[in-house]
Amino acid sequence: MSYTNKQIKSISMSKTNIGLIGLAVMGENLALNMERNGFHVSVYNRAEGAEANVVKNFIEGRGAGKRFEGFTDLKAFVESIERPRKIMMMIRAGKPVDYVIEGLLPYLEAGDIVIDGGNSNWEDSERREAFLREKGVYFVGAGISGGEEGALNGPAIMPGGAVEAWEHIAPIFTKIAAKAEDGAPCCSWVGGGGSGHFVKMVHNGIEYGDMQLIAEAYGMMKEQGELCNDKMSAILADWNKGKLNSYLIEISSAILAHKEQNGQHLIDSILDTAGQKGTGKWSVINSLEYGSPLNLISAAVYERSLSANKNLRVEAAAAFSRRIELDAKAEELVNNLHDCLYASKLVSYAQGFALIQQASKERAWGLNLASIARLWRGGCIIRSGFLGQIAAAYERNGELSNLLLDEYFKNEIKEALPAWRSVVATAALAGIPVQAFATALNYFYSLTTDRLPANMLQAQRDYFGAHTFERVDRPRGEFFHENWTGQGGNTSSTTYNV
Repeated sequence: MSYTNKQIKSISMSKTNIGLIGLAVMGENLALNMERNGFHVSVYNRAEGAEANVVKNFIEGRGAGKRFEGFTDLKAFVESIERPRKIMMMIRAGKPVDYVIEGLLPYLEAGDIVIDGGNSNWEDSERREAFLREKGVYFVGAGISGGEEGALNGPAIMPGGAVEAWEHIAPIFTKIAAKAEDGAPCCSWVGGGGSGHFVKMVHNGIEYGDMQLIAEAYGMMKEQGELCNDKMSAILADWNKGKLNSYLIEISSAILAHKEQNGQHLIDSILDTAGQKGTGKWSVINSLEYGSPLNLISAAVYERSLSANKNLRVEAAAAFSRRIELDAKAEELVNNLHDCLYASKLVSYAQGFALIQQASKERAWGLNLASIARLWRGGCIIRSGFLGQIAAAYERNGELSNLLLDEYFKNEIKEALPAWRSVVATAALAGIPVQAFATALNYFYSLTTDRLPANMLQAQRDYFGAHTFERVDRPRGEFFHENWTGQGGNTSSTTYNV
């Protein structure tokens, strides 16, 4: 078979339903998912260097005999798709997305739809939506979660941007998305602008928190409980049958049980350094911008950074001997860890939803928190049994100020609190790091303290910077400045911010 530089294969003269750009792992599996669900798909990949034969290999390999059209020429690719054209990019975030959009524009017509399914920064998606709208083209930033398996068998999809595009892409997206236990597709319209990628960013932040919490539970069972890998695997498998049911608990159990050919557990041979790609960091940065605390996820991000400094940690460990042996009752520890992990996970989700809620208000996105919780019930990395309860909480009260104040979750936290305290205290006394557990607990303590020592902070700010303060004996919104030294004036500061 001979191939042109434009079209690798054609099985018919009919236009395809959708085009997909980028045949790396996620793109290839998503294309297969679309085709398996009855859609005729055009695929494009650049044909340069190591990628010279990507399309040819796909068409002759996993795509053989299926309803695919393969292209290495962008114009021919665009022309092969029915109007309004639906073109989905599964490529590296950042400048590559802009370059591809620039390449597509000469061949697009008014009403065509460009979809970015990568892990793009939501602000980039906001900018691209406005730019393409001026050109008469609709842009959708679609967060996709589920990894390689999800892309092939059904991911969670979080589309946002030009709402005019939704009626055209909904039949495809809802068909290829994962299905929750009630059969509902794990895909629904999120909102305008960059909201789809914002929600995906927060999803990934919660994922960081979840993973760190599970790692700390593993660390406590291993160091304090002195439990073997197989025992810990069985414990997590048991936890997965109840309140802690989740994809991450499921795979963590499998990881602990996994053995190499030599019969040794692989987990013990993996270096204790964790990488990160940036979405967790973006979540933390945005939490600072919107003034919505994301303490637990921030701790998870920083713990990955600290783990990467392996040589420094080895040196510091040799300099400070601080491990204290405590009497351990493994069964009691495991029971306490279950409740500690559960409560801390609830904090992680509460913080994530609070950030989404705050961003939605400030950007007038009008996001439906219950709907977001429901679309995370299947396919995605953070799918958990209690997401249905989270959805129900926001259905009861769409303006709920914090998830932990919902009656159901308030009672769950109260029940778990003694065990939560015990684990954090035990870890502190034994010298075992549980940064995320402790941060979650202290967030809860701060949240539930009606008078924090922040009055001292504000007094300090007024003393050195004349930043003013409010008084407990005056209405909110009235501000005062004190001449603390007897030598200053009455002028307050509007420029010196600390």
